Amino acid sequence: MLFTDRPLRLGTRGSPLALAQARLTAQALAAAHGWADDAIEIVTVQTSGDRIQDRALADIGGKALWTKELDRALLAGETDFSVHSMKDVETLRPDAFHIAAMLPRADVRDKLVGAVRFDALPPDPLVGTSSPRRGAQVRRLRPDATIAVFRGNVATRLAKLAAGDVHATLLAAAGLDRLEQGEVGTPIPVDMMLPAPAQGAVGIEALSGNGPVLDALAAINHRDTFDCVMLERAVLRGLGGTCHSPIAALARVEDDRLRIAAEIISPDGVETVREEAVLARGDHGAAEAIGRILLERASPALRVLFEG
Repeated sequence: MLFTDRPLRLGTRGSPLALAQARLTAQALAAAHGWADDAIEIVTVQTSGDRIQDRALADIGGKALWTKELDRALLAGETDFSVHSMKDVETLRPDAFHIAAMLPRADVRDKLVGAVRFDALPPDPLVGTSSPRRGAQVRRLRPDATIAVFRGNVATRLAKLAAGDVHATLLAAAGLDRLEQGEVGTPIPVDMMLPAPAQGAVGIEALSGNGPVLDALAAINHRDTFDCVMLERAVLRGLGGTCHSPIAALARVEDDRLRIAAEIISPDGVETVREEAVLARGDHGAAEAIGRILLERASPALRVLFEG
C-alpha cells in the first residue's frame, strides 16, 4: 500500500453517478496494486454545481463549479486525488494539478429519453437539457423544438420527465450504464449527435508534485482513452470555448493514430461547421489548429460565441 499509516483518500462529488465512478476507480487501483478494500477511503465533497440546480451551468460560473471544491480539498491535504467526469473538467487547469489517469472509456453516445426517435416527438416539442451542444443539435434535427433548462442528477431529470415537464430529455449513455440503468432511453448514433469532448471518460487528478500518488495512478491509466480525450481537450483549447459554446468532438483509435471529428453549432441549429482529421497520438498542436480552423470557417454570429 502507498501509505502504511492511513488509506489513500479519494475525493469525489456526492452524486450517485460520481460515487459510482469513485468506486470504479478505487476497485481498479486496488486490483492493480493488490491492495485490500480498505486501502482507499472515498471522501465526498459537495460542489457548487451540485448545490445550484435552477440555472444553466454557463450562467453561474461554468465547469469550475464541479472542480473548485475538489481542488481546495486536494490543496488542503484533505484528499490525495480527485475523480472527475472528464467532460466536466475545465479545459485550462492550474499547474498545481495533473491529470494522471483515465479509466477505459464507456459508451460515448447520448440517449434520447421520452421518445424512441426525434421524429416521434410531437409538433413543437419541449426538450429538456442544460447543454448548449445538445440544445443546438436538437434544434438542428427538430427546428420546431423549444429547449428548456434541465439540470440535476439523472434521477432528478428522469423525475421531471415523468412528471410531464418536457416531452423528452437527453442523457449520456455512459452515466446510465454506470448507474445500472442502461435500459433507459434510445442511443443516438454519433453521426447524428457527435458527443461532448471527453464524454464517457472518468479522469483521476492529483497534485503535480505528488510523485508517489501520480505513480500509483499511472498503473490504471487506459492509454487509448487518455490519448483520445486529451486530443479532444486540445480542440477545446484551440476554440477557446466556454459552457456557452455548442461544441462537439470525438477522437477514436484508427491503426494507432487518432481520427478526430469536431464541430461547432449555432444555438438554433442552423449552422454547423465540422472538421475531421487523422492525427498522431499526442499531436495536441494539430488538434488545437482544428479548433482555430473551425472558428475561421464560422460565420461572425457563430464565432462571437467563442470570444471574450
